[in-house]
Amino acid sequence: MPNAKTMKRILALLLISITVLCCQSQNDDKYNLGFEKINEGEALPEGWEKWGDYDLSIENLAFSGKRSGKITSNENGDFGSIAYKIPVEFLGDSIKLEGFMKIKNVEGGFAGLLMRINGNGDVLAFDNMQKQNISGTKDWQKYSITLEYPEGAEYIFVAGILAGKGQAWFDNFVVTIDGENIQTIRQNLPKAILDKTFDNGSSIELSNLTPKNIDNLELLGRVWGFLKYHHPEIAKGNYNWDYELFRFLPKFMEAKNDNQRDKLVIEWVNSLGEVEPCKKCKPTSESAIIKPDLEWIYNQNEELKNTLLHIYNNRTQGKHHYIGKVSNAGNPEFKNENPYANMPFPDDGFRLLSLYRYWNMINYFFPYKHLMDEDWNKKLREYIPLFLQAKNEFEYEMVAVRIIGDIQDTHANLWGGGDKLFEWKGTNFPPVHLRFIKNQLVVTDYYNMELKDLVGLNIGDIITKINGVPVNRIVNEKAKYYPASNTPTRLRNISADLLRSSSDEIEIEFVSDNGKAQTMSLHLYPKDSLDIYVWYRKNNEKSYRMLDNNIGYVTLASITDEDIPNIINEFKDTKGIVIDIRNYPSAFVPFTLGSFFVSTSTPFVKFTNVNTDNPGEFTFTKELKIPSKGKTYKGKLIVLVNELTQSSAEYTSMAFRAGENTQVLGSSTAGADGNVSTIFLPGNLKTFISGIGVYYPNGDETQRIGIVPDIVVHPTVEGIRNGKDELLEKAMEVILGEKRF
Repeated sequence: MPNAKTMKRILALLLISITVLCCQSQNDDKYNLGFEKINEGEALPEGWEKWGDYDLSIENLAFSGKRSGKITSNENGDFGSIAYKIPVEFLGDSIKLEGFMKIKNVEGGFAGLLMRINGNGDVLAFDNMQKQNISGTKDWQKYSITLEYPEGAEYIFVAGILAGKGQAWFDNFVVTIDGENIQTIRQNLPKAILDKTFDNGSSIELSNLTPKNIDNLELLGRVWGFLKYHHPEIAKGNYNWDYELFRFLPKFMEAKNDNQRDKLVIEWVNSLGEVEPCKKCKPTSESAIIKPDLEWIYNQNEELKNTLLHIYNNRTQGKHHYIGKVSNAGNPEFKNENPYANMPFPDDGFRLLSLYRYWNMINYFFPYKHLMDEDWNKKLREYIPLFLQAKNEFEYEMVAVRIIGDIQDTHANLWGGGDKLFEWKGTNFPPVHLRFIKNQLVVTDYYNMELKDLVGLNIGDIITKINGVPVNRIVNEKAKYYPASNTPTRLRNISADLLRSSSDEIEIEFVSDNGKAQTMSLHLYPKDSLDIYVWYRKNNEKSYRMLDNNIGYVTLASITDEDIPNIINEFKDTKGIVIDIRNYPSAFVPFTLGSFFVSTSTPFVKFTNVNTDNPGEFTFTKELKIPSKGKTYKGKLIVLVNELTQSSAEYTSMAFRAGENTQVLGSSTAGADGNVSTIFLPGNLKTFISGIGVYYPNGDETQRIGIVPDIVVHPTVEGIRNGKDELLEKAMEVILGEKRF
């Protein structure tokens, strides 16, 4: 048996060998997840980057090897992170990050590993170990994070993080997917993601379109979208369907007549691979509230019709590369849709793709297509020349926001990208908040009270002209660029922009309480110099208080889950309660607070969900009910709503309306309810749709209509000038029985 001296020597040699192997492995690794290899003159190893404001360094102190990454807090920030970005080249079900961490004097925060997975511009999965509250002083320990590996992942970020005061060291990061190290795992992405052929442009030119060209491109757009969501080989991710469009287009555009065109389409479909008989495909449900529209297929010649119907009758079932459902909510999830962020003004092919992508998403997966004022079937042909004739980034954004507006959904707008659209609206802002009161543009607030005396406008002043043009004319001209479910909500959105300009002054004509028209030059400011709020001013005031005459008041703008028991306890013996939802709820309270107002389990809503196995089919779910907790409120409940009441606020209003002694008071709401689904379009444009249909239990619509008040009350200009909350005053009158409606 070796003596102690020999054993020490053996252990030392083993440690040297392990260190050498470790360093060799890191040098050969595909991803530089260690801190040993650093180029001369660089602060961090290749691939590592700094997040936050804390100090980063590479220390000659390590768990193994020679170096580790170190974060040291300072007085200039709130956190620091040393992060590494890994482009996704894998498929799997779970992903795990392991690493060693040492901390010293961490207080007022935490230290931990961090893993974030991004896709389509969103964070798909995230953990930073904050909930573990690791602080104090600890020697090297191994930690790990495990996340569900999401579909649509594009980048994996691994990092060490420190928040609060102290120091933290990190070493030996290892990432595994389904237990296999990403350094050795074979690339197993679908072919659709590996196809990079047209990443830098389509090379498609579509100028001087004839009416016949447009007819053909309309058919192609329908076929392309139909195959995308129905063909099994596309569903498997075997084709980058964006790029297959670019491969097919040149040949398609050369077709001399309809017969040649249709033959090319049939050959294209057949080239995708044989479609096996579908044993799981079911016919459209008789109870479906919306059914797939296949009429266009039946209008094709016999051979093309039969080719497409064969795909439909044997369509893909289950997992799909491009479409899924959001867990629990059931709204569509548009997956693996490249936003092509590197091309702010996409070329002809990509602009056509943008239209095809959006039109088909709405055609198959928008639950409110039947509520549009205009036939969606006509929109594809209408917009083909508009998209292709866009001459620059600005014109492309304008035509994109126009078609988004055509679906008449307040959730829909350009919420990402759209830089030129922002500039068109104006880079400088007025110092006052505006709102339409009975179709008059009225000053309702100052963004910064210190500017009040400099503004030259009073609360209640009515703006009638801007740069000599009547306000109503400007509204009519700009309306098509402001997507909304209904007119009050469109006016809400336009009001925030009407006095914007790229100049620092704007000429306005206005009427004060003396009735005389006046003209002035209004000074405008950069956005970041004003305390701008879009819909309503948020504050940190308590969410509930007692009004005069033993009436309780609750605003959902600042409500918390912890407030609910206190509200129930303090207001249980009041004459009435006013719940103000002229805002967006800061907590989800339909069930926790709604149960206070029902004596039995009461239905209040039902939904429609799309059947992704039969795109275009929407069926009702079961009704949701507000449960009773046995202590029912006996007084009157008045719910205040207006055009600021949108989405979750509308859903919450429906829940309170189920109460046994509830009246809704105010004006039309935004008419956009249902969980949102994200859509990305070429040029890095981001928009949303209301992804599920929201209905009352009896089947009455809420989309576009909104929550219809039982008692209609609008604010007045006189009330605004006098600082009155006329809706709240009317609510108190109703509770006290002083006035009937």
